[in-house]
Amino acid sequence: MVKTAFSIRHARPGDAEEIARVHDASWRDAYRGVIPGVELERMIARRGPAWWHSAIMRGTGLLVLDFDKQIVGYSTYGRNRVPSMPYSGEIFEIYLSPQHQGLGLGRRLFAAARRELAEHGYLSTIVWALADNEKALAFYRSLGGQTVRRAEERFGADMLTRVAFGFVSAPVR
Repeated sequence: MVKTAFSIRHARPGDAEEIARVHDASWRDAYRGVIPGVELERMIARRGPAWWHSAIMRGTGLLVLDFDKQIVGYSTYGRNRVPSMPYSGEIFEIYLSPQHQGLGLGRRLFAAARRELAEHGYLSTIVWALADNEKALAFYRSLGGQTVRRAEERFGADMLTRVAFGFVSAPVR
């Protein structure tokens, strides 16, 4: 029997390059054909290793998922950025490399981010997804997220719809 271990931990400065690699692969997989090509390439290019290193050094809420001694996912989180909405915490991003999706790792990473938020007093959580990203919408619905708002966001010359999912129950321990 082959056993592969995974762990979820806070990002360290030496993780920046691997996080950038996961960001690049997961964004291309999730947003190709959704976000206009030139704008998607700009967004990916802005988030290289130096950007991630800086985010880690600033103390950004950033978890990584190690699978078989390699970072294959990450999540960023913090205080809700939309104070008019009745959610205290927000998961800004949660991404897995495409080859590691569908294995239950995303659920575990989501739960870990919710626990981190709860430890800082943020018991309710909001997360946004683009309306054309069917995989993300299905993922948040499967976790019990309720659609609480829709909004428009500009990506280059295009306006795309974002969907907010709210989670009000306490995170799973």
